[in-house]
Amino acid sequence: MENLDFSPLNKPLIFDSHSHYDDDRFADSLDSTFDALSKSVKGIITCGCDIDSCEAAKNIAEKRDFIYFVAGIHPGNVEGITINDIPKLMNKIQGYTKHKKCVGIGEIGLDYYWTRETEQIQKEIFSAQLDLSLKLDMPVVVHDRDAHADTLDFLKKFKPKGVVHSFSGSPEMAEEIYKLGMYIGISGVITFKNAKKLPDVVKQMPLDRFLLETDAPYLAPVPFRGKTNNSSLIYYSAEKIAEIKGISTEDVLKYAFDNTLKLYNI
Repeated sequence: MENLDFSPLNKPLIFDSHSHYDDDRFADSLDSTFDALSKSVKGIITCGCDIDSCEAAKNIAEKRDFIYFVAGIHPGNVEGITINDIPKLMNKIQGYTKHKKCVGIGEIGLDYYWTRETEQIQKEIFSAQLDLSLKLDMPVVVHDRDAHADTLDFLKKFKPKGVVHSFSGSPEMAEEIYKLGMYIGISGVITFKNAKKLPDVVKQMPLDRFLLETDAPYLAPVPFRGKTNNSSLIYYSAEKIAEIKGISTEDVLKYAFDNTLKLYNI
């Protein structure tokens, strides 16, 4: 992998609310990456997507005080799962939620971008995990790609607490999310020239209803687009949000930091 850039490390109050540090791109440099990030990044949540990655996320979170994890089944990881498998999967997810470093259920949701063939089992697993979140009173981390209407229908039905991560919907959808008491996650996409609706979403976004995230190693912000992302680069997303909102970058980071602590009860 390429050398990671940690140039914003002198910036305070960075809390990365969504990452995937179990990814192979960090396999040979995970300890050195966290050593560098620990100098100023105050918190990181790394996300599970299936049982193996939930286990990896747990192990990562156990090694560093400032790292937490969420556990869940991602809609892109449902192939081969049947309805009969769901109770066993939910028992495993519930087992992870008992860990002291587990702060939520995720990454869960719907994804119609890659295939619609798994749509029904995606919905069944999403529903089961939303139900589990209510029973455990834990927030959810929601993945929504090309599934805005169905995602919103599920959220209105279950009314969980949580965040729609790397939000890609319209300003109107964002308003519906806020009405539910939920948050939207803003990633490096806000710095992309082809981010069509997101600047308008951010312009209207209440400062108490958003989180900052990297989705590392994915979605690195400009000027690092296409490279391996890391939690320190959240600063570039915060700069762009500050420009749109007409406030300071430090204020953006502080609002996101406080919102993350509140949502995840950290």
